[in-house]
Amino acid sequence: MTKEELIDRINDIEWEDFEAKEAKSELPKNIWETVSAFANTSGGWIVLGVKQNGKKFEISGVDNAEKLEQDFLGTLRSQKFNEPVDAKSMLYHIDGHRVLAFHIASSPHKPIYYNNPQNTFIRFGSGDQRATNGEITAMFHNQSFGIKSEQILLDSNLSMLNEDTIRDYRNYFKLYSPRPNLIGNDIADFCKRIGIADNEGYLNYGGLMCFGKEEWVRHYVPTFWMDLVEIPGRSVREARTRYTYRIPEQENLWEYFQIMIRRLRLIVDTPFMMNDEGFNVEDRSQFKILREALVNMLSHFDPFSTIHSCIHIYTDRVEFFNAGGYPVPISQLGNHLYSNPRNPIIAKIFRLVNLSETIGYGFDMMNEWKEITGNDVTFESDICTSTVTFWLDSDRASNRASNRASNRASNRASNRAEEDTYIDATDKVVSILKFCKDPKFRKDIFELLGVTYQSKNFKAFIEPLLLHDYLELTVPDKPTSPKQQYRTTKKGLLFLETI
Repeated sequence: MTKEELIDRINDIEWEDFEAKEAKSELPKNIWETVSAFANTSGGWIVLGVKQNGKKFEISGVDNAEKLEQDFLGTLRSQKFNEPVDAKSMLYHIDGHRVLAFHIASSPHKPIYYNNPQNTFIRFGSGDQRATNGEITAMFHNQSFGIKSEQILLDSNLSMLNEDTIRDYRNYFKLYSPRPNLIGNDIADFCKRIGIADNEGYLNYGGLMCFGKEEWVRHYVPTFWMDLVEIPGRSVREARTRYTYRIPEQENLWEYFQIMIRRLRLIVDTPFMMNDEGFNVEDRSQFKILREALVNMLSHFDPFSTIHSCIHIYTDRVEFFNAGGYPVPISQLGNHLYSNPRNPIIAKIFRLVNLSETIGYGFDMMNEWKEITGNDVTFESDICTSTVTFWLDSDRASNRASNRASNRASNRASNRAEEDTYIDATDKVVSILKFCKDPKFRKDIFELLGVTYQSKNFKAFIEPLLLHDYLELTVPDKPTSPKQQYRTTKKGLLFLETI
C-alpha cells in the first residue's frame, strides 16, 4: 500500500480489509480480534496512529513505532495464537506524524484464534465479529481442503463400487476422454489408472463418493446428500406448491450428476433438431455453462458438512448453493489460471471426460452467461457456503411456472408453435417413437436401428429424445439401472400424429 493509497483510505470510511486504530503509545486491547478476523477471512490492513472523530478519521501518529512494531510482530509469533500469523509492516510519515501499518495475510490454517477457540473472529463489513460454532467447524473442515478426497480408505476394496455406475463412466470415458491410454484391461485396472484406487485396490474418498454403493458411501460419509428442487415461482412463498420436482436420493455423485444435468437441460433455450442421419445437432452454449457450474459445485462441495449442496430452479433464476466457501476471494477467482478445488479427485474425474474446464475455476465460462443471454450471473461466498446464481429471462417466468405446474408433455405439445424446440421427422426418429410405444430396452432399440451397443449411439439417437421429453425412463430415479427401459411419452405420441 502506497502513501497515497493510505491517505485515500483514511479519508474514506473503514473498509472490509482496512481497520484504523489510534494506538498512541501502546497496542489497543482489541487489536487481536482484528488480527484473528483478517487471518480467518481475506486478509487486510491494520493501521495504527489514526484517530476517529465522529464519522471521520484524522492522523494522530504513534509515539514509539519501533516498540509497537516489535510488540505486535512478537505476539504474532508467540504462543498467544494457535498458529503463527503472517504479517508485513510498513511505516509512513504523513504531515509530521508517523503511521504504522500491518498487513495481515489470510491464513491457510484457519481457524486462527488467540488463547482459546472461542476467541475466533471473522470480518463482517467493517467490523470484527465472533465466529459461530458452525463457522469454526467449517474452518476446521477447510484444513483438509484439497486433501480429504485423496485420502485412502485402508479397509476398502473395489467391491464397494457400484458396478453399473463405474461401467457407465468407463463407457463415457471411451467416447470422450483425450486419455485413451487410461482405459486399462478391466474395471480394476481402470480405477487404478484414473486415480480412485491405489495399487492394492484400496479406494480413496473421492472415488467412493463418485462411484460407490449407497451403503458404503453413507458408511464413510454419513452426511453425503445433494438436492435439486424446482420451484414454480420467484420464491417459495410465491409458489402455489412448494416444488414441482425434487431429485430422489442417489447412491453416488455420478448418479446425481446424470439426473441433475438432465433437469438443467430442460430450462436451456436452445433449438433442437436431427440431421439426415438422425444425429442431434444443437447450440449447447447455455447448457455448457450450466454444466460447468454443476461440475464446479461438485468439485468444491464439502461432503462432511451438515449443510447440503442444492440446486434451486426458480422461474427467474437457477441457484447453485454449495456447502463450503471458495479458497480465495471471489474477486480473485477469475485471475488464476490454476484451480485449487476442495475435491481434486472429483474434479479430475469430470475433467478426464471433458465435462469441465482444464484450468482455472470455470468462472470465465460462467461469466459468458451474460454475453449469451443478456442476464446476470452473480457469485457469493462466505466461510460456510457459496452460491452462484444464473438469472433467466423475466418475461418467460410465468411460462416456466405454468409448464412445471401442469403436465409438461401435453402442455408443450399444444403450444409447439411458440417453442424454440423443433425435431426433424427422420425415419430413425419415427421408428424409435413407434417402437417404444411399449417400453423397450436399449439393446432392442439398437437392434431396430442396426447399430452397435455403444455409448456414442445412445448419445446420438436416444438421449436427444429423452432430453426433449419424446422418450421417458421407466426407472427415472436410477438412469443406469439394468432394468431400465424407454417409453414414448404423450408428447412423442402427439408428435407421431402430426407426421
